[in-house]
Amino acid sequence: MDMLSERIDPVRAWWAAIIALTVALVGGSLAFPRTVWDGFLWHYFWGPVVADGNGAFCAVRSGGETTLLDSASACSAASGFVAYPGYTAVSEIGYAVILLLMLVGLIFLLRGLGIGRDRELFFALFPFMFFGGALRVVEDAGIAAMRSGFDPAIPFPWSAFIISPFIYFTVFFITLAAIVVSVGLERNGSVETYRNPLFALGGVLLLGTVGYLTLLAFTENYVSFFPQMTILTLGLATVIAYGTWKLVDVYAPEINRGTGTIGLVIIWGHAVDGVANVLAADWAVEIGLPFYYSAKHPVNRFIINFTDGILPESIAAVIGTSWPFLVVKIIAAVAVVWVFDESIFDESPRYAILLLIAILAVGLGPGTRDMLRATFGI
Repeated sequence: MDMLSERIDPVRAWWAAIIALTVALVGGSLAFPRTVWDGFLWHYFWGPVVADGNGAFCAVRSGGETTLLDSASACSAASGFVAYPGYTAVSEIGYAVILLLMLVGLIFLLRGLGIGRDRELFFALFPFMFFGGALRVVEDAGIAAMRSGFDPAIPFPWSAFIISPFIYFTVFFITLAAIVVSVGLERNGSVETYRNPLFALGGVLLLGTVGYLTLLAFTENYVSFFPQMTILTLGLATVIAYGTWKLVDVYAPEINRGTGTIGLVIIWGHAVDGVANVLAADWAVEIGLPFYYSAKHPVNRFIINFTDGILPESIAAVIGTSWPFLVVKIIAAVAVVWVFDESIFDESPRYAILLLIAILAVGLGPGTRDMLRATFGI
């Protein structure tokens, strides 16, 4: 077994997995279009993008044709495969697989570049976590434009590049390009370390994206501006995350020993996601927003529905039903921090850093989107 593992080139194995998966999906779609394409790829992945990108309530695939519908009743009565904007359990599993494959590929790249073993890479990539969520709001602004009778800045199908799951590829390759450029600047002597230009590039992308949304807020009537949402989300998330991290540090310091400050950032990123959801779902009107937001992720919807089913209506009306999602996010984040002890960093530092980056991204990315959607009234 050991001899076999030594013969296998991990990079070639990764490429083989990518090619095999691509061939299976493309070949299956050609050989069994109704089952593989209509019933799986279109239904769970492309269909939601079509519905989202066109501002429809749902998209229906029947007889090889796609129809866009604009009401819940029409979607419920439709025959064929019905896809709604947003996520499903199947699509989220698929995105997790895609993320894992991209992470493995990134590990090979970083190994080839000779970087990624130090913790500074985690902080250098921090702005890109925000950037991904902010870029997704640009598409949300495009949908708001269409619903108001205007042309979106990025029309469909080009807007698909900033809708899940394609936005993962978009942000991934933008980040990859930034890493390669930054490493190149370090190696030709232009900068002392690649980490500084990498952080700066991410910051420029983030500021440019948020700046564009802010410009829309002051020039277009389909985008508003409610800065209290961002202020409250970041403020409450900071208090909750720091309080949690310090309590853990006092009463169970072994949990934080491996990750250190990175652990605080992980908890904070997931607190941003939790707080943004709670504010948007239960406290929107109370903080001055004109409307409430519904949960888009299956896990969040399940938690809210479960809480709504067990809490008396009188209590739910006072404290809301989305707060357990925040509790779950904080507990899960602390559990992740606990898992990443010192031995993991000693044995596989590059793998540990990239996994922590991914864990932060899956919290801070959606949290940023939810926060900015509400901030700009989209």
